[in-house]
Amino acid sequence: MWLWYDWRAAAIADANGNIVDEEIWDGNYPEHAIIERLQIIAKGGMIREAKVLAERFPEATVLVHGDQKLPEADWPLPDDEAQAAADAAAISMSKLGVAMAAGDPDKRLEYLVRASDELRASHLTMEARLVEWVVLFLPEARFGSDRSALGKTVSESDDLQMLAKKLEVEMPPVGPSKSEWKALREFGEGVSTFRGRLDRLENAVRTLATEHLPSNSMLIGPLLAARLCVEAHGRMRFARLPSGTVQVLGAEKAFFNHLKTGAPPPKHGHIFMHPWVSRSPKWIRGKISRTLAAKISIAAKIDAFEGTPWTEEDVKLVENRIEEIRTNFPTPQSRSQNR
Repeated sequence: MWLWYDWRAAAIADANGNIVDEEIWDGNYPEHAIIERLQIIAKGGMIREAKVLAERFPEATVLVHGDQKLPEADWPLPDDEAQAAADAAAISMSKLGVAMAAGDPDKRLEYLVRASDELRASHLTMEARLVEWVVLFLPEARFGSDRSALGKTVSESDDLQMLAKKLEVEMPPVGPSKSEWKALREFGEGVSTFRGRLDRLENAVRTLATEHLPSNSMLIGPLLAARLCVEAHGRMRFARLPSGTVQVLGAEKAFFNHLKTGAPPPKHGHIFMHPWVSRSPKWIRGKISRTLAAKISIAAKIDAFEGTPWTEEDVKLVENRIEEIRTNFPTPQSRSQNR
């Protein structure tokens, strides 16, 4: 026995393809009702007519319309009018899906994070090229923490002499031609422009992450919170991940290499970016990573299920725990003690 159904009807057929029983929706095909039925099918559920027949024929194999395993039978397919109504409802569903996707903070956060990553990679490459180019003419130049401002400094200099004066170095015996200096200056302007775009992108990430992930943004900062959420494929899935998985998010290659070759497992993934981990002695980073990942996991649940967001006092308690770990392990321990 087979139980077939689509959005408006359901039928029972025997092994020979004979229709034994059927139930057909007798509605007037209002669009909202059709959409509701289509959504039920999309989620793997059964419409009311199918449930009625399932109770009558519990031994029947349930298959939705379009399944390749369905036998040939005179299934009660919709007529032209019903099919036209279903087509219109499907179009409305598509528009609704696009609108919902556009308003999905998880999707928006993913695009912002990916875009900022790509822009940062381009900016760092261009910035490194600019530094090398400037040092070619001004080998005594030292940038240090001012390296990020070099693009603006170059773009605002009328010539190499002005740039040398700003960088407080001596002029070289040989400088660039006018056309070469123009190219260098425009390249510096491009680097400065990229820097501004990157800052605006990251500010957008901070704003959205603070709204979407308030507790984790308070705990580890909005940029890192956004990155972990994107890596987890959404806030709700992030909330359901165990803390051990949260700890190694971003270190998937190292983790699978550990499973494949038996190499030491990674102690941290993206959370290494947090100063509590990165600025701690190497021998306690694993302990701090586990502690921080556990707290991130709790904060993710609070964010996902819209609990009371964490405050600075809550973060202070976590920080005190981190300091306690640092105090308890001031020197390297044996391998067995450091696990």
